[in-house]
Amino acid sequence: MDINCSLAKQMIAEGAQLVDVRSTSEYMQGCLPGAQSIPLDVIQAAEKMLEKDKPVILYCVSGARSGMAKMALQNFGFGEVYNLGSFRNFFAC
Repeated sequence: MDINCSLAKQMIAEGAQLVDVRSTSEYMQGCLPGAQSIPLDVIQAAEKMLEKDKPVILYCVSGARSGMAKMALQNFGFGEVYNLGSFRNFFAC
């Protein structure tokens, strides 16, 4: 995790993009409010689905997949990418 709950919520309120990198079936079982689903195995699609000039906040179950997605997005040229870690961290504040 490299962003805390309160900062994540503030950034989302200011227009940051919230991305759920869990599988589609996990996403369908429930997601954070306003989250967009881009599973880790198709993260390359993010280049067409996200705006590179807006911050991106990623989450999954444990933080492992969102950490991998963060590295991938940075390699694709996204400047501001944050790993919230587990979706549970969103409710920690």
